[in-house]
Amino acid sequence: MAPSRYLSASEVAERLGIDRSAISRYKMPEPDALIGKTRGWLPETIDEWNANRPGPGNRSNHPRTTKGAP
Repeated sequence: MAPSRYLSASEVAERLGIDRSAISRYKMPEPDALIGKTRGWLPETIDEWNANRPGPGNRSNHPRTTKGAP
């Protein structure tokens, strides 16, 4: 049985098509593995998280406003 392959933060950024420095601004899922302070994610964890996270303008922590509302 082959060992599991975990993605580093740099590999996650590459998989998502974003700059490595941007990854720190994302609310990442809990890592699947920790080695010291190094976090690792299974590819399927990242794919599921990415498919289900809100897109731009869909953040739930900002109040919604309606155009023309007083």
